[in-house]
Amino acid sequence: MSSPKVLFGFHAVGVRLKTAPKSIIEIYYEPTRRDARMRQFLEKATEAGVRLIEADGLRLAKLAGSHGHQGVAARVEPVAQVHSLDDLLDSLTEPPLLLVLDGVTDPHNLGACLRVADGAGAHAVIAPKDHAVGINATVAKVASGAAETVPYFMVTNLARTLNELKERNIWCIGTSDDAPKTMYQVDLKGPVALVLGAEGQGMRQLTRKTCDELVSIPMKGGVESLNVSVASGVCLYEALRQRG
Repeated sequence: MSSPKVLFGFHAVGVRLKTAPKSIIEIYYEPTRRDARMRQFLEKATEAGVRLIEADGLRLAKLAGSHGHQGVAARVEPVAQVHSLDDLLDSLTEPPLLLVLDGVTDPHNLGACLRVADGAGAHAVIAPKDHAVGINATVAKVASGAAETVPYFMVTNLARTLNELKERNIWCIGTSDDAPKTMYQVDLKGPVALVLGAEGQGMRQLTRKTCDELVSIPMKGGVESLNVSVASGVCLYEALRQRG
């Protein structure tokens, strides 16, 4: 069995409390915080029968590995996830909408991408094992609960995975500043994997070559590119808009 992990912050712990309260071993909270948000949170935890433990800010920071815990942290058991990307795709009853991240190593960016993916209804986020950050406490905090709801698959060979998606008739669309078409000129209503690279370097060459098509996000101002989480939001919500 996997060892327990730590979630911190109201959003991350609150989503687990809402979706899988029995997986929570215990919740640590700062008793000096008595505002309405904390009171409501503790009421929900008490109703769910979760063990509550008082802890000062220093103990919470050590537990969370961050001072951004908001006075709340929880030790939780892993929640059963879909075992593989193939299992997930086989279970879908609608055209897949996937977000593929190549070279995103910053946990804040990954957390924000997961949050956007959840909001837009993406079915999964995919990243390479050797050029990505895994799910850690910071990612979970920034994701505001989305790390619990959006499947995140780290694959050994991203180009091979993209080719496997293409064999399933999933159109792989990469984003590039120099692409002739814009995001708004392509059909995103069918099975789609949107492929984005980290800002600066962008996608690796092999990833770029493996995509079926490249598109750009129009940039009208002085900056040359968007943060990857913002770009993910632009692309995913355009797909959501087209799908009605």
